[in-house]
Amino acid sequence: MAAGTSSRRERLRRATLEEIHTAARRLLVEQGSTAVTINAVARQVGMSGPALYHYYASRDELVGAVTADFFHELATAMEGARDARADAPVGERILAVCRALRAWASTHPAEFGWIFASPITPSNRRPDSVRHQAGQRFEHVLLDLTVELWRTRPFPVPDLADLPESLREQLTAYSAAIDGRLPPEAAHVFLSCWTRLYGLLCMEVLHQLDFAYSDLEPVFEECLRDLADTLDL
Repeated sequence: MAAGTSSRRERLRRATLEEIHTAARRLLVEQGSTAVTINAVARQVGMSGPALYHYYASRDELVGAVTADFFHELATAMEGARDARADAPVGERILAVCRALRAWASTHPAEFGWIFASPITPSNRRPDSVRHQAGQRFEHVLLDLTVELWRTRPFPVPDLADLPESLREQLTAYSAAIDGRLPPEAAHVFLSCWTRLYGLLCMEVLHQLDFAYSDLEPVFEECLRDLADTLDL
């Protein structure tokens, strides 16, 4: 009896959490990120602000949980594009994942902006936070493919000695953080490619290039061609 009661209580809690996340997403999409407050979300789900604190101790914790949802949704889309071409060369899978990333960003601009254009609070930087763990899943979609490419047909890399000392130190630290799966000079190429791709997507989603372009798909494809050259695909 006790186990059944506990299970039922847990199902009710999960349903309430899902309702809270749906309300937060609705506020984000319809009114913007500043509209996502504890009290506003509570009103959306028909509870008081203090009652919502039984589920999340702070707005930062709520934001982290909702952001984790977005990361998982985006990672699922990218993994789907990768797995749909499981037998294709790794370069083709990399390009498919990049296109899936843009497709999700284009159809979920508010969510993409929430993920990538908002400051990360210290509590959400902790390795045990749900946001950090979901972000790791997203990061590894492209990282794993790049590692596979590096191991099967290494792409051109700069001489580490030619890079500024501060950059060498940071790349060495990042390489260690990913268990040496890419050496520092290969990590530099990977991060450079990601920075360019991410920068273009942010400018598109945030409408920073509307003054010049009404359709950024050919610009994005040109970016992919340049990245393919960099990775020697």
